[in-house]
Amino acid sequence: MRSFILGVLGCSLVLSAQAFYSASDDVVELNPSNFNKEVLQSDSLWLIEFYAPWCGHCQSLTADWKKAATTLKGIVKVGAVDADQHKSLGSQFGVKGFPTIKVFGANKNKPEDYQGGRTSQAIVDGAMKSLNSLVKDRLSGKSGGSGYKQSGGGGAGSKQDVVELTDDNFDKMVLQVLRPLVWTLQKTKGKVRLGAMDATVHQAVSGRYGIRGFPTIKIFRKGEEPEDYQGGRTRGDIIARALDLFSDHAPPPELLEILSEDTLKKTCVDSQLCVIGVLPHILDTGAAGRNGYLEVMTKMAEKYKKKSWGWLWTEAGTQMELEAALGIGGFGYPAMAAINSRKMKFALLRGSFSETGIHEFLRELSVGRGSTATLGNGSMPKVHTVAPWDGKDGQLPEEDDYDLSDVDLDDDDILSKTEL
Repeated sequence: MRSFILGVLGCSLVLSAQAFYSASDDVVELNPSNFNKEVLQSDSLWLIEFYAPWCGHCQSLTADWKKAATTLKGIVKVGAVDADQHKSLGSQFGVKGFPTIKVFGANKNKPEDYQGGRTSQAIVDGAMKSLNSLVKDRLSGKSGGSGYKQSGGGGAGSKQDVVELTDDNFDKMVLQVLRPLVWTLQKTKGKVRLGAMDATVHQAVSGRYGIRGFPTIKIFRKGEEPEDYQGGRTRGDIIARALDLFSDHAPPPELLEILSEDTLKKTCVDSQLCVIGVLPHILDTGAAGRNGYLEVMTKMAEKYKKKSWGWLWTEAGTQMELEAALGIGGFGYPAMAAINSRKMKFALLRGSFSETGIHEFLRELSVGRGSTATLGNGSMPKVHTVAPWDGKDGQLPEEDDYDLSDVDLDDDDILSKTEL
């Protein structure tokens, strides 16, 4: 099966012939001469940016695109096309504006439009969701092939899928090029490397790592001692372990403040679940109290990052329609809800807003035991556009001062002590 490719088309604020990316960046510059070989014939997952040098939004995207490329290095390919100069490529893939980001997946001739956010974190999250989807499709046979090409007898991988290791190339191929992930299957090419060695022939390496029986499978991770693989030996078992290895090193999802309807919809639509915290007003907690709640949510996002859920928060009273749809209703802050936008169902945190309480809540949901209700009238609630929190303590509004020195009071307006 082929892997995905995500492509971004970026633009700049100034007219310039200079490319946004250089050889020192982790972004691959693509053009008509190398696009076919690098992308269309590739088994890798790609993120590709189509940009124009005069486009301001493209220039704004450049730093995040570079950061995402560095984060995804060795896992997902990240490229860029100057579509103003190479108009044939833009036209070939239906690019009509800049920047355009496309995901090149199993069918490289029909890339998908990238619909996620434009921060480096959102781009990485989007790439990982595409990667997980691709691997699951391949495992179930939906993508038209298997990473393990079987011979007449069964389960051996083809030579092109498995790196043949020897005493001479082991250090170079394994120890010197290790990334956070260690095997490579064609299903996860660029993410996990899979190697094989005839230990009866290449006894120097097998002796170094204490190989005494066959087959022995070991996991090599950068900066760590190799460990014995303890999982099952089926294709599905190996792929599942490979994805776990990746998730161990993947960044946690970004915790976003709900600033607009777009934030809510994109996060919830792109995720199986979106977890929403409704935090007390800043005047009730101050910056320190709010940051404490956000830290709890961030830790939970890290703990459950393998789920690829979305994580959001808002201040109490800011998004009243959302609170009403979730049955929170103006009291009991902090509160938390988890929304499944596909089913238009939600569940409320009934326990404490703490690591322990939230963990119990999410654990029940993840195994299908949580109590759920229909979201409002069965659609996503209205969300207002608001300014982001500035990270500071709240301030009470200043009261107006009134100068009464020039006001004359008649005797009739003054009550005497007797009258009082």
